[in-house]
Amino acid sequence: MIRAIAIDDEPSALDVIKIHSNKLPQLELVACYSNPKHGFEYIKNNSIDLVFLDINMPELSGLELIRKLKNKPLVIFTTAYSEFALESYDYDAVDYLMKPIEFDRFYRGVTKAITLINSSIRVDKKDYFFVKDGYKQVKVVFKQMEYAKSNGNYLDIYFDENKKTMARMTFSQLVEIVPANLLLRVHNSFMVNPKYIQKIENNQIVLNKINIPIGIRYKELVFETLNIK
Repeated sequence: MIRAIAIDDEPSALDVIKIHSNKLPQLELVACYSNPKHGFEYIKNNSIDLVFLDINMPELSGLELIRKLKNKPLVIFTTAYSEFALESYDYDAVDYLMKPIEFDRFYRGVTKAITLINSSIRVDKKDYFFVKDGYKQVKVVFKQMEYAKSNGNYLDIYFDENKKTMARMTFSQLVEIVPANLLLRVHNSFMVNPKYIQKIENNQIVLNKINIPIGIRYKELVFETLNIK
């Protein structure tokens, strides 16, 4: 999941970004600012992957804001003025969205950002991790996982042949460390390994010995990832 903020002096424009973001489970919109100076301070003091940034704002324009940042997140510019398009790409913008922003166009921009982020971090992510299970440290290889289920502050990890480990870690922590394309989030509480999916039936993913529900927020992502029309 990527962390994003939105900065725009128009509240209605921020509302559109919030609505679109809520449709994408791989995107977490952690903050919105109508004052660009406040947004600038947030980026300086927090870890952010992506910023949706209006260009034409009073006091501090989007282009000026990016110039002032030392550690720059990925940027998707949003504006009602097409004349800024060429200049925006001087700042290595991921995309340039014209207002009013349609969801399909928003989705394409976010997909570009996710591709860039995944390509930059994939080499740093291992294909395994260790978890504490009772008094043991258990090595978990992502490819060997069949699915994972949230269990409060713990995580139930299932492997083929019905083997199970209860890990002292949260579901959110798993989401942060899993390499791209190895596990697919299908629900607020479930991630599955696509290679173990036998079929999809009645909005449920059928594995070997369990049916897992597909959350409404995740259905579009699941079908697109699995190339289901």
